[in-house]
Amino acid sequence: MLLAVVAAITMAGLVWLWPTERVLPEGSVLTTEGIVPVRGQITAIEPCPAAPDAPPTGPDAGVQHACLVAQVELDRRAGELVGVELVGVTAWSGLQPGDGVHVAEVGATEGVPGGWSLITVDRIPVLAIFTILFVVAVLVVAGRKGFFGLLGLVVSGVVLFGFMIPALTSGQPAVWVAIVGSTAIMFVVLYLAHGVSWRTTSAFVGTWLSLLVTTGLGALGVSMARLSGISSEETLALTNLLGDLDFPDILTCGLVIADLGVLNDVTITQASSVWEVRAAGPHLSRGQLFASGMRIGRDHIASTIYTIVFAYAGAALSLLLLLSLYEQPLNLLLSTEQFSEEIIRTLGSGIGLVLSVPLTTGVAALTVAGAAGAARRSGRGADDPERAAPGPRRAI
Repeated sequence: MLLAVVAAITMAGLVWLWPTERVLPEGSVLTTEGIVPVRGQITAIEPCPAAPDAPPTGPDAGVQHACLVAQVELDRRAGELVGVELVGVTAWSGLQPGDGVHVAEVGATEGVPGGWSLITVDRIPVLAIFTILFVVAVLVVAGRKGFFGLLGLVVSGVVLFGFMIPALTSGQPAVWVAIVGSTAIMFVVLYLAHGVSWRTTSAFVGTWLSLLVTTGLGALGVSMARLSGISSEETLALTNLLGDLDFPDILTCGLVIADLGVLNDVTITQASSVWEVRAAGPHLSRGQLFASGMRIGRDHIASTIYTIVFAYAGAALSLLLLLSLYEQPLNLLLSTEQFSEEIIRTLGSGIGLVLSVPLTTGVAALTVAGAAGAARRSGRGADDPERAAPGPRRAI
């Protein structure tokens, strides 16, 4: 009944929050009209010519002054070479002859002559190699389960990029988008990867309840810390394009999405542990099952807590390095928008993660077969003395 209600609410939420068309402001910097990408291959690289008193422009120059000129042979016509200037970060990226790039011809403007400009480095071959290695590793190690896990990953991507992100950019309430989209992902991923069973259902309910707790804590933390949600160049650019978005809610939504994967991991492990304990001890009461599951869960929490902290720290490593260079007291650094965002994100997710263990263990202990039913399935009667606590059998 609970699953039916949640499924109905999720479907209604998908209909209510389905993204509408969003028209960007005229003259948006994201407009690419008139730019036609052309793939090519670098044949030679040399430093930009510099004035006598100007700083060096070779690859050893600072990132602000780095400048290289690359000769690019266009794929559309063999032997056609164009010169492309690589500046700043691009000149520092280690490009070499033989690397693929995407370039575009830019027309002349007032005072600026036309020419060819770099759009991006062609990284698709490298991404394809790593994708293939990932898929092969999953299939070899996990087999059929891995295949369904990959299928669930594809479905999650469809929900994320087909519903959640368009709904956010069209101005739908971010917190509700996070809850509805995450619930839809859980329905598909959990049952697809682990099959339809009471065990999977226990994990789903535990994940869903924990997700609601995480959402509430995240929204509370963002509000109490007075976080604007605008702390990076990306969010600042979004304010120029979609200034009417609720950025604190966007921050909460990001917290929920980031927590979804690790929540699924914890809850499915907890549900499975309760079922395994029941199989090993058909005589155990539900209270004993819960206690055993919690002992396993405490070990899981101890290892998962620092996992999620390091995951967030790794994602924000550049920010942490930058802020550590400011000669300010620790309390001022921790109070900055950037640091506070990461702390609220980490602690909010951590609290939801910790609470997912007792929630899922309790649901699993209530839904797993009772002691009498488990004993019958194990081939022992209700008053069989062998149902007692495990130990060596006495010779008769």
